[in-house]
Amino acid sequence: MSMSDELKLKISLLPDSPGVYRYYNKDGVVIYVGKAKNLKRRVSSYFNRVHTVARTNILVRNIADLQYTVVRTEEDALHLENSMIKEYQPHYNVLLKDDKSYPWICVTAEAYPRVFVTRNKPERGARLFGPYAHSNMARTVIDVIRKIYPIRTCAHSITAETISRGKTSLCLQYHIHNCEGCCRGLVSVERYAEYIEGIKKILNGDTRELTEHLMAEMTRLAGELRFEEAQALKEKYLLIEKYRAKSEVVNQQLHNVDVFSLLRDDDSAYVNFMHVRNGSIVKTLTLEYKTRLDESDEELMSIAVDELRERFALQLKDVLVSVVPDAEFENVHFVIPQRGDKRKLLELSLQNAKQFKVDKLKRMEKLNPDQRVMRTLTTMQRDFRLKELPRHVECFDNSNIQGTNPVASCVVFRNAKPSKKDYRHFNIKTVEGPDDFASMKEVLTRRYTRLMEEGEELPQLVVVDGGKGQLSAAVEAFDAMGIRGRVALVGIAKRLEEIYFPGDSIPLYIDKNSESLRVVQHLRDEAHRFGITHHRNRRSHSQLSTLFDGVKGLGPKTHEALIKHFKSMKRVAEAGFDEVAGVIGAKKAELVINVLKTNGLITDKDNENSDTTGASSIGSD
Repeated sequence: MSMSDELKLKISLLPDSPGVYRYYNKDGVVIYVGKAKNLKRRVSSYFNRVHTVARTNILVRNIADLQYTVVRTEEDALHLENSMIKEYQPHYNVLLKDDKSYPWICVTAEAYPRVFVTRNKPERGARLFGPYAHSNMARTVIDVIRKIYPIRTCAHSITAETISRGKTSLCLQYHIHNCEGCCRGLVSVERYAEYIEGIKKILNGDTRELTEHLMAEMTRLAGELRFEEAQALKEKYLLIEKYRAKSEVVNQQLHNVDVFSLLRDDDSAYVNFMHVRNGSIVKTLTLEYKTRLDESDEELMSIAVDELRERFALQLKDVLVSVVPDAEFENVHFVIPQRGDKRKLLELSLQNAKQFKVDKLKRMEKLNPDQRVMRTLTTMQRDFRLKELPRHVECFDNSNIQGTNPVASCVVFRNAKPSKKDYRHFNIKTVEGPDDFASMKEVLTRRYTRLMEEGEELPQLVVVDGGKGQLSAAVEAFDAMGIRGRVALVGIAKRLEEIYFPGDSIPLYIDKNSESLRVVQHLRDEAHRFGITHHRNRRSHSQLSTLFDGVKGLGPKTHEALIKHFKSMKRVAEAGFDEVAGVIGAKKAELVINVLKTNGLITDKDNENSDTTGASSIGSD
């Protein structure tokens, strides 16, 4: 099934996040609304095969465009899908959900309120919580609540008059301690109201105060050695801690609320708009503004609110915003929520603005692959105070164990990517003992003296792995070579990722999400990996050389051949006679195995599984 290049690109850029997608026909009309746990996988599945249901194939042929909204969870996607189906009434959703689609939990307004699952309109004064994705989830919530609180399950009308008559018999729930006998007035209205208040907090997701109270009571009872009662409270505490049934998208208490959130970067602003009607999101849109002057956030928010109010003919009243506009709108109340459901709704709006920005960057990178590189290099130039783009960056790291076999590594990045053919190892030659500063000075001097002698280009930026000490040694080397003003130099400390500059004792802390820091961390990690690998190889080579030193027939070429094939002394010792002989020949293999046996690295038991011929030869040696 063919589709436009624009639609293909949109599908390829979809995030692997839960959300709701909307398909549009060529006239711009919404023809289908769907939910997805993974937007990219679900939407792609429509276009990568012929479907067995003819109606689905017809739908796909009519898709000209798509839009989507990301949410936090799959359950939230269910709620949002239901809201949008009611709003747009798309042609291909005609058989889906009516007004009774989802169950709610109802808390009635009685002297002894009931708590139950319903799909119907509540009784007068009752309060609804939800909706829930399906009835099983709602009933699970009810089960949790009933394990915590002894509330009634019957549907009797219980009033002071019915209690005084005493005609209601105590049921099984009372005898198994799941109810305290409301129908006979065995629990006070005030005590029962405390249970209902706790239940409402759970259903609202406001469990902190409740869990703190339970913890305090549990501790008190344990201190009084009332361990059985404390254990009962502990079980309730654990149940509440596990409980997560609160929807972040839909809340019955939010009526006709509009949400505007603003996100800025260097030269653009993104404003996401959401409209909530009767507790459900029915509209969502993100606009991008190119900032030409030094417009404030408040000014940009004013422009966006005015434009969207005009576009949707919005009757704004209560508006949640991340920034209060600097313009006044008649009869419109703006507020920046700090907590609760409204704050969660604003955070969801910001999440969609961020996703819009990410999609835009991905789109630009696909259309122009060099754009991301330029953005990264420009960011690094700004963060590291460079005169030119750091197209060529080198990083150095020292490696030694107790001063033995000191080595250093140099890794090279070109256009913010590893250039492995340019990586170099250095064996420290002039430094005695574990002196990282002197080793760094030696390596830098050797590296850049040679580059200058050979007429090679110098990097725009050099990074040394270490703090102020290593950086000072690098500065001395650069001063001695006369390249201090030609090549920028920084040091990166391991503990807190501080960036040190020459002559500045106060480090720079780059934003942990910055592309600059990611590139430098990648450089440092590559230099460390490359250096450690070389150090291990040298150590193994040194062990072999020491072990075979003076043994006639086992010279440097044999050492090299063994290191190249086995990589370490341990692997030589673990190899059988045949494998060693295959590398250096049978005669030298006999010498090697005898030396290893003499030094206790191989026992006779280790050689029981060796080739019979090889074992005989060794035995007769």
